[in-house]
Amino acid sequence: MSVTVVGSLNEDVLVRVGRLPGRGETVIGEGTTLAPGGKGANQAAAAGRLAPGVHMIGRVGDDPAGDRQLAALADSRVNVSRVHRTPGVPTGSATIPVEQGSGENLIVVVPGANAELTPDDAVADPVRRADVVLLQLEVPLATVRAAAEAAGGTVVLTPAPPRPLPAELLERVDVLVPNEHELAALAGAGPGEREPAELVRLARAVTASAVVVTLGSRGALLVPDGDGPALLQPPLPVTPVDTTGAGDCFCGALAAALAAGTPLAGAVRYAVAAAALSTTGPGARGALPDDDAVRAALARVPEAVPVG
Repeated sequence: MSVTVVGSLNEDVLVRVGRLPGRGETVIGEGTTLAPGGKGANQAAAAGRLAPGVHMIGRVGDDPAGDRQLAALADSRVNVSRVHRTPGVPTGSATIPVEQGSGENLIVVVPGANAELTPDDAVADPVRRADVVLLQLEVPLATVRAAAEAAGGTVVLTPAPPRPLPAELLERVDVLVPNEHELAALAGAGPGEREPAELVRLARAVTASAVVVTLGSRGALLVPDGDGPALLQPPLPVTPVDTTGAGDCFCGALAAALAAGTPLAGAVRYAVAAAALSTTGPGARGALPDDDAVRAALARVPEAVPVG
């Protein structure tokens, strides 16, 4: 099996706060931590912890932060030979206040070298040969589209941060993995929490491909391609410490399961378990599980429920 991730690498600055600030409000932080991050790298690290054969394509700066990102990915068994250094541009960064108790967070990203990732970077052998190509939107859209077009296997896209997607890109995506807010943005709907049946309607209005909507503490919603029934997959019950990167862990686990030949419903169940386990430690990668831990937890994951 093989998974290739084309996407972002960031250095996260995690700030512990008693509660998240509102608009225009100042709160006092209780400490900071530097940690590896970026949607692309987080997804690659999650997949690498779960299975061999994971490659990362991206860009970092020619700086100590770039050194740290490469070392962290290599430590997660990710091949980083296609992560390019970009002189004169800093490694991407993200500032993330994390609310103690709930683990909820806010994220502000500065792209840095991620903005320099080109379509030529993305049209590479690891993309053409991969069983699954995993994409996000923290790098230029033209690069994402080039990777999707070059992919020889299953294309999985996380549409985050949300932006309008050209039809040509959506046509190349086999599995779209938004959260409910990203799905609403893609469908031109207003914000707010929705019932699963309404999310199914929005998903089918956006694309004819399969859609997996991540719902945080409510689990995930699988909307298959074709006329099959949608399934609401409840989460593995855990006590969260920090939800930063849980969605990225979900995507990395989903890609690893799909690359191993697991049917989509089973891959969603596996990914829900992995994502829940990832919230039990600090930071985007502080508690990424291995395959043994996920498989041991699967017996505690509730059965999926059909959505009428």
